Amino acid sequence: MSMNNSPNVFLDPNANRFQVNIINESHDNNETSQEDVGSDPPHYEETSFTDEAHNRLRISYRPGKRELYDNFLQNGEKTEASLHPYDTHTKMYYLQTFGHNTVDPVPKIDYYRNTGSVSGNKLSRPSLLEIHEQLAKNIAVSTGSVERVANGESTAGDETAVSKEEENKTGFVKFGWVKGVLVRCMLNIWGVMLFIRLSWIVGQAGIGLGIVVIGLSVVVTTLTGISMSAICTNGVVRGGGAYYLISRSLGPEFGGSIGLIFAFANAVAVAMYVVGFAETVVELLKESDTLMVDESNDIRIIGTITVVCLLSISVAGMEWEAKAQVILLVVLLVAIANFFIGTVIPTNNEKNARGFFNYQASIFAENFGPDFRSGEGFFSVFAIFFPAATGILAGANISGDLKDPQSAIPKGTMLAILITTIAYIGVAVCVASCVVRDATGNINDTVVPGMSCNGSSACSLGYDFSRCASQPCDYGLMNNFQVMSMVSGFGPLITAGIFSATLSSALASLVSAPKVFQALCKDNIYKALHFFAKGYGKNNEPIRGYVLTFIIAMAFILIAELNTIAPIISNFFLASYALINFSCFHASYAKSPGWRPAFRYYNMWVSLFGALLCCGVMFVINWWAALITYAIELFLYIYVTYKKPEVNWGSSTQALYYINALDSALALTTVEDHVKNFRPQCIALTGAPMIRPALLDITHTFTKNNGLCICCEVYTGPRKLCVKEMNSGMAKKQDWLTKNKRKAFYAAVAADSFRDGVKSLLQASGLGRMKPNTLVIGFKKDWRNATATQVENYVGVIHDAFDFELGMIIVRISQGFDISQVLQVQEELEKLEQERLALEATIKENDFEEGKSGICGFFRKASTLNISKHETKKESTINTLQSMHVGEFNQKLLEASTQFKKKQGKGTIDIWWLFDDGGLTILIPYILTIRKKWKNCKLRIFTGGKVNRIEEEKLVMASLLSKFRIKFADINIICDINIKPNKESWKFFEEMIEPYRLHESCKDITTAEKLKRETPWKITDAELEAFKEKSYRQVRLNELLQEHSRAANLIVLSLPVARKGVVSDYLYMAWLEILSKNLPPILMVRGNHKNVLTFYS
Repeated sequence: MSMNNSPNVFLDPNANRFQVNIINESHDNNETSQEDVGSDPPHYEETSFTDEAHNRLRISYRPGKRELYDNFLQNGEKTEASLHPYDTHTKMYYLQTFGHNTVDPVPKIDYYRNTGSVSGNKLSRPSLLEIHEQLAKNIAVSTGSVERVANGESTAGDETAVSKEEENKTGFVKFGWVKGVLVRCMLNIWGVMLFIRLSWIVGQAGIGLGIVVIGLSVVVTTLTGISMSAICTNGVVRGGGAYYLISRSLGPEFGGSIGLIFAFANAVAVAMYVVGFAETVVELLKESDTLMVDESNDIRIIGTITVVCLLSISVAGMEWEAKAQVILLVVLLVAIANFFIGTVIPTNNEKNARGFFNYQASIFAENFGPDFRSGEGFFSVFAIFFPAATGILAGANISGDLKDPQSAIPKGTMLAILITTIAYIGVAVCVASCVVRDATGNINDTVVPGMSCNGSSACSLGYDFSRCASQPCDYGLMNNFQVMSMVSGFGPLITAGIFSATLSSALASLVSAPKVFQALCKDNIYKALHFFAKGYGKNNEPIRGYVLTFIIAMAFILIAELNTIAPIISNFFLASYALINFSCFHASYAKSPGWRPAFRYYNMWVSLFGALLCCGVMFVINWWAALITYAIELFLYIYVTYKKPEVNWGSSTQALYYINALDSALALTTVEDHVKNFRPQCIALTGAPMIRPALLDITHTFTKNNGLCICCEVYTGPRKLCVKEMNSGMAKKQDWLTKNKRKAFYAAVAADSFRDGVKSLLQASGLGRMKPNTLVIGFKKDWRNATATQVENYVGVIHDAFDFELGMIIVRISQGFDISQVLQVQEELEKLEQERLALEATIKENDFEEGKSGICGFFRKASTLNISKHETKKESTINTLQSMHVGEFNQKLLEASTQFKKKQGKGTIDIWWLFDDGGLTILIPYILTIRKKWKNCKLRIFTGGKVNRIEEEKLVMASLLSKFRIKFADINIICDINIKPNKESWKFFEEMIEPYRLHESCKDITTAEKLKRETPWKITDAELEAFKEKSYRQVRLNELLQEHSRAANLIVLSLPVARKGVVSDYLYMAWLEILSKNLPPILMVRGNHKNVLTFYS
């Protein structure tokens, strides 16, 4: 392979790593194009790394076909290819990868995208079938479409491409990690607490415990940030923030519940922050005596105006909101810097009287220890401070508006936590080193000469604030919330900082709530909320969500009872943090191969500790609010679980289900089977489960919540077609079982014959101890019209089941099980109904436009009349079909197919336990009677016995059943099983087997031998004579069944066993036919002659 290592190749951003060449596979073309000169043979070219010909495909042309290829090349400039384009007649062209003629594409990210990806088009790689099977000429290459086919795109991807082009035209506004995450998180974490509460907290807890309070809060947020970083870097992050992270990790149940309360919490937080801003403005109005109405109403008025202004900024677009955030951050940083500058500016007497003395070691020492007052303690102070540390999700909440959320969210969030923590600790230490806890504010309260200071730092600095111990004072760390304004170099800047902190937090929450809510609504977890999923403009702005958030915020501003709801909102945020931590732990614990976060600095046990810490902090902040949060979350979790949204996000919950199932299956293999734990584990040969629902229903009745049930289907015929059909239908049929609440698995095999397929299923089905022990099969009602091979396969399956030591259940109902014809007719009628509705919609559309005047309207009217005629014709066709199929629609068949779904009325289950098979014949009906649908049916036992020992036989059977703890209504001893049947019954049996008899005794030996060789499946006279008594018994049993069990709801009968190689298939089928003919639903059961019942404890 030739390589070009010139630096230009690697510097060119448009150059492709691989040049993929289309190769002509003609073996009769000896001419070569100019590009092929010197190559031998002419059809093959090496893959190169050059940027020759502007990265276009190098092509060897057929004579006279250059123009066609020129047209082809004009359709696109891409070189990567995934499919081989070729025509369907005589010419074939392949894409060359690594110098070989192959359909295999090189690895490419576009093959791994989701459908509808906004970051690029999803391409479809060749299927395994296309690569594995012989090359088929099934893809036509037309001018203008070759490039698309060459790149693995199908028509389904065209819409995605169009939408992508539109997106590119309009241009999304995407943010980097600084403006998108760092700025938002810092603004949200630096709240009003920094300016008006931090001084009080450090006064109560002291510098030492104050740092511990800040540190503990930071531990919670840092652990959450680490967990969030791990989740964010484990795949592409879309819009939705915390909701997206939790839902994609833990599934829709957790995500849906936390997403709703998180969005609501952000909406109410808007009101909280706005009211905080309004209160500060009202305080300024009070000082200047310019209140509009009164304090409460002024707060409402100012709050309303503020929310409207913030909503206008948000609706204007994310770029305007981002600019506003940057301005607010600048103001906030100036305010913080103003505070630090103020601490070193020399004080005056007025500030000294209020407790500010610049940096003093004595003040630092005095304020280092705690001094809790007014019933406060460490945890109560912590509960007040902790909301100031929240806000770390501000960047994640707009994840859909970030250029690279995987990188931006971890980097921006963790750096914001670090910067804000340093700021909080710095402010706390500085303010506690400059200001005493209590001060009178009176400049005349100076120290009298000779006065003892008793270790008071204020006293040592010349001021006597001792009266604050006996009466309340207005200044100092403990009494004045405006300490930072007093300390700062320019007081109004602190007020501006408070405005900035409140407005920025309100703005962030006003943006976060609609974004999270929109992502939740798009996933359609709560169908009633899907209205709010629609976005507008180039940034897909959730305008409807903004309006809803505005309404919620306004409602709480007008209610003005935020002190009550504030703890609940804090707990809502903490619940989100807890679930983010738990998501990281759960994903790690599930050990899914898909859990591969690029962020490595996490530990699953640390994440679990973080989750528990968040839950603990919830109770520390407010125990009743924590209980309310848990109650709401539990309610929403149960609701979403009940609704079962049709989503599949590959959550760690799914991974853990698999791990638990695997561990349980492996643990089960170490447990020896015990007869007390026996349960029927059935393979039911239903074919497609919807084709024979009654067979599935009766099997499901005694396996539901009790044992394994596998619905099996055998595909016979050309292997390629069978495998294709089987693979395409697997998921659909399993979904049908799930949708119809059938606790069963679906399995299918492709085999040369029905018997071979069943044999494979009998041997390979199951896992460990969860292997089938019973085969359930429907009676072959059409055996007399079937071929000899089909009958041989059917009876062979019964023999194979016994060979593999499985129990056997043959089920027969009068109408049969197969309803495929009914389903086919229903499907046809549904299609016709859809066509009729489509025609009606077309006519309505034309009628709507018919109002337009002129010749156009006339022609539209004419076309409407034509459509109406067509519709009439269609309707008449439908009516004809319906009337035609009324007779064919076998109502009895439909009723029979659902008979085991219905609740059985009072009646009996008659058990003809003629042979001891280990107890399966008695266990199956017992299980039926403990089911809700069969609980009104009583068990009647029929068994053989002698005439002179009827009572003794009854007592023996009653004793046996009582030891097995099986209740029964009656026991009948049948003494005349072995007498000959009546002549009519025997004649019917003889007429039934007549077409299958050989009658060799009536022919000469040569002819008889020839017939035996030609038709080995026929019943010989010798065989019929040898098993005459057994044949009598089957006919006689049917007579007895008609006599005793004709009115039973269900009959369970011991299945006769035919010796393999001795009893012919047709004779055995005749026995089963005569035995079960003209009876209620009947189960012919034969266990594997191993005990399934025990009377030992």
